[in-house]
Amino acid sequence: MSVTRVRGDAGGTGPPIEKARTSSSVGGSPAGGLRRVRADRVLLVIAVPGLAYFLFFHYGALFGNVLAFKNYIPFLGVSGSEWVGLAHFERMFGDPAFWNAVENTLIIAALQLVFFFPAPLALALLLHSLVGDTVRRFVQSVVYLPHFLSWVIVIALFQQMLGGAGVVNGWLSDLGTGGISIIGNPGAYGPLVIAQLVWKECGWATIIFLAALSQVDEQQYEAAALDGAGWGRRLWHVTLPAIRPVIVLLLVLRLGEFLSIGFEQFFLQRQSVGPETGEVLETFVYFTGFAGGDFGYAAAVGLFKGLIGVVLIYTANKVAHRLGEQGVYRA
Repeated sequence: MSVTRVRGDAGGTGPPIEKARTSSSVGGSPAGGLRRVRADRVLLVIAVPGLAYFLFFHYGALFGNVLAFKNYIPFLGVSGSEWVGLAHFERMFGDPAFWNAVENTLIIAALQLVFFFPAPLALALLLHSLVGDTVRRFVQSVVYLPHFLSWVIVIALFQQMLGGAGVVNGWLSDLGTGGISIIGNPGAYGPLVIAQLVWKECGWATIIFLAALSQVDEQQYEAAALDGAGWGRRLWHVTLPAIRPVIVLLLVLRLGEFLSIGFEQFFLQRQSVGPETGEVLETFVYFTGFAGGDFGYAAAVGLFKGLIGVVLIYTANKVAHRLGEQGVYRA
């Protein structure tokens, strides 16, 4: 740190005033940066696995998109495979099986957006309204548990409950009303997969909403109650405006993954209803690429799905900005 002596007035007749001037801030100097690294070394080490995961499996995997423009043969490698340009995309847009998978994906994605996205918010509002902390923690623990079950177990449970020889059909047979066809019924496939998703993931998805609700000022509720506002008006005028940024952010992220509705859940039930109803883009890519060996065509479908996701999240983010919300990022 250096000291500069300056005059106290413009004419230079006043007494000198000592002015401290730092040559460089601690954070800007190389020594200061090394000290920050040493101080945060534990956090940096903890962040290395997550950083490596994204670098190798997300950013590194982007180089594989070149397969969408090649007739990829594993024995020849990427460099030795024939370059075909946009041939896979031309084939994709004329493939009825591809458009069938797109249609099924859009239907299920729309059902997820309408029925699954609001479900965690409604459950979080219900849990937040519970007065007793003990009851609230118990209910939270119960609704979180299905998240830790694999899709194999979840689908097996639904099969035992709603299958042809399941518990529900057993009760109906005892009552003499006959059984109902749910598992394996193409007409009931959409509501079935949404019910499975809500049961498995709804409780876990409430964590973010509960965190947002915990930040709402309790004095606003008290003031609204003093003004005569009931539960519904407090919800509409206090709670929802307070957590609206979180809702908009999660909605933008969900729209960005609109076509990514999952793989394992649909892969395990595809054969029960047939490819015409159960085929979605994720399973189409798997059966075309890994099972069928047509890696270039499968890569083209995956690249198309990713580009649509980019367009959706960009558009939704712009709409969020127009509504006065932060969104995912600021351009």
